[in-house]
Amino acid sequence: MDEASFNALAEAELQKIEAAFEAAELDVEVQPGGVLQVEFEDGSQMIINRHSAAREIWVASRLGGFHYRHADGHWIGTRDGEELWAALARLASAQAGEAITLHS
Repeated sequence: MDEASFNALAEAELQKIEAAFEAAELDVEVQPGGVLQVEFEDGSQMIINRHSAAREIWVASRLGGFHYRHADGHWIGTRDGEELWAALARLASAQAGEAITLHS
């Protein structure tokens, strides 16, 4: 996938992620370059962004850093094969200390 195609695909996914976190009533700020900064009630943050050189979406949370590559219509974790949306819900729930449901 070329860089322009990746950026368009990743940007569309980041917009869906932003909307899902807002629908879950979490505070989301979009930083320059399309970086999503999600803030939780305890002041902790989750950062979600695209990494064009690696063609990945990166997530940094209290539980660590995770990378996702696009394959067969899904963003899949490079280490564990977990789908991005399942991971986001799991990571957000752990960070919030309560179940967070996200809808793509």
